[in-house]
Amino acid sequence: MPLIKEKNVSLLPVDSEHSAIFQSLKGEDGRYIHKIILTASGGPFYGRTTYELKNVTPEEALRHPNWLMGPKITVDSATMVNKGLEVMEAKWLFDVEVENIQVLVHRQSIIHSMVEFCDGSIIAQMGVPDMRLPIKYAMYYPERLDMKLGERVDFIKLGKLTFEEPDYETFSGLALGIRAAGTGHSMPAVYNAANEWAVARFLERRISFTDIPLLIGKAMDNHRPILNPSLDEILNTESETYDYMREITGIESDN
Repeated sequence: MPLIKEKNVSLLPVDSEHSAIFQSLKGEDGRYIHKIILTASGGPFYGRTTYELKNVTPEEALRHPNWLMGPKITVDSATMVNKGLEVMEAKWLFDVEVENIQVLVHRQSIIHSMVEFCDGSIIAQMGVPDMRLPIKYAMYYPERLDMKLGERVDFIKLGKLTFEEPDYETFSGLALGIRAAGTGHSMPAVYNAANEWAVARFLERRISFTDIPLLIGKAMDNHRPILNPSLDEILNTESETYDYMREITGIESDN
């Protein structure tokens, strides 16, 4: 972000949530942000308990209700680790503190995120859950192209929009992400690396689904944050996290 300011260039977000925030802030002064509201679908295991998740298979984790994504990101959605990563991204992209970012489960995935301003006004960006929309918006910004293919939101058919607080106990990967974002420095690198390693092992059927957040938490507890890390220190932290994951699980892997 400092380099973007230094070089006077634009960074346009493509992820649907951050595109929504970007669009909601268009023409607004960021100084008036009260909070950013990140919406989450809740993934394929919405409403389940930790006990019910212990024996889920990769195939079950890859059945997302609203989005068609690759295996890694789909599993991240199932654990809600993806929302922890999005909290980190929102903090840096929009220059807000972690305590000014709220996560809400919104099962319909129609509101992609919102911004609440100091006067209580809330601006939201809505649309069907289709990644072509935010990608196209970034590619052609500031123009908006006509939608040639795909559906449009039909509010009559939709009927209602619902919101609720995430289950931070069952989906502890989200709570860990918020903790990592709040700690800052090199901790987010540990969170990300531990998750990448654990998800790969889950997809290989070498660990359980509920092992993913447990291993992330152990890696974070083991790490002493490096203040204002350089790129080399971040890459070394990643490598050390992979080594630690192998050590505590006894599982050898390529990454």
